[in-house]
Amino acid sequence: MSESRPLIATMIGDPCGIGPEVIAKAWASGEPHKYSRPVLVGSAAVMEQAVGFAGLDLPVRVIDSVDQISDSPEVIDILDSGKFNMDDLTLGEDNATCGQVCADWLKEADELALSGAVDGTIMGPISSVSMKMAGVLDQVINIEPGISYLFLISGPLRVMHLTDHIPLRETCDLITSDLVFSALQTMDSRLKEWGLPAPRIGVSGLNAHAFGEEEDKEITPGVQRAQAAGINATGPIAPDSIFRHCIEDKYDAVLAMFHDQGHIAIKTWGFVGNCALIVGPPYLHMSVAHGTAYDIVGTGKANHEMMQAAMVLTGSLAAGKGFID
Repeated sequence: MSESRPLIATMIGDPCGIGPEVIAKAWASGEPHKYSRPVLVGSAAVMEQAVGFAGLDLPVRVIDSVDQISDSPEVIDILDSGKFNMDDLTLGEDNATCGQVCADWLKEADELALSGAVDGTIMGPISSVSMKMAGVLDQVINIEPGISYLFLISGPLRVMHLTDHIPLRETCDLITSDLVFSALQTMDSRLKEWGLPAPRIGVSGLNAHAFGEEEDKEITPGVQRAQAAGINATGPIAPDSIFRHCIEDKYDAVLAMFHDQGHIAIKTWGFVGNCALIVGPPYLHMSVAHGTAYDIVGTGKANHEMMQAAMVLTGSLAAGKGFID
């Protein structure tokens, strides 16, 4: 797009949860506007309620297209297709109507990105229970090895998962040299797009000390193929040390072998401010690392730092300006 600050659409999350509140607080901080031209996708009435919960004084303005945004932290611009009725709101509780509307809003944001109207999207916190009740949980982007990957970010620690929500017993069979090579190609390409001209990638081992059959037969050959293709990848490295190496700036990102290997490192290093990218769609798709937090909805206590980090980082990466520690 022609503007130096990319246009980023944020889906407000489940109306019954804290998503709208944390988005309102992040918007009011003015930080997202330093890196992007933000716009929301969802319900104006829900956002007006959330602004009140957050103790803010921000008008919510419905627009018909992204060309109409005010580009101001003092006005919340939202694309509201009118699909949600406040009578269907059960604050702090799951319900199928909210699950369905989240799927609808995600589709609207996806269509904006695919059409080129926006440069990236952010998914506010959703309820998988509500979406399951509505029968639309499968409409959320799924993580499939070799097709899409979860990429977690917590300051200097950045981790992409080779495999994700898969039983540990099955993980060993999924780790192949082809998958390792393909994932490293994807990482290298995306990191360069996001503003790292010569990314350094560390590859975690699967077993203790990175000594095992999987390392010898699959991970090492996959890394060697990547190196032969000009990718600066190193590994496999012992899983108990590689994440510290990334924090200490030896690597720009780590390829972890499975879900908890990466998640435990990320959430131990730092929870507030974490965010997650889905690598696979042909555009930036970010989400936050927390859920709907029904127990504090409407209290004004919800911490917005994770959402603010997601909004800021999406803008920076979409502009090719790299990560923000």
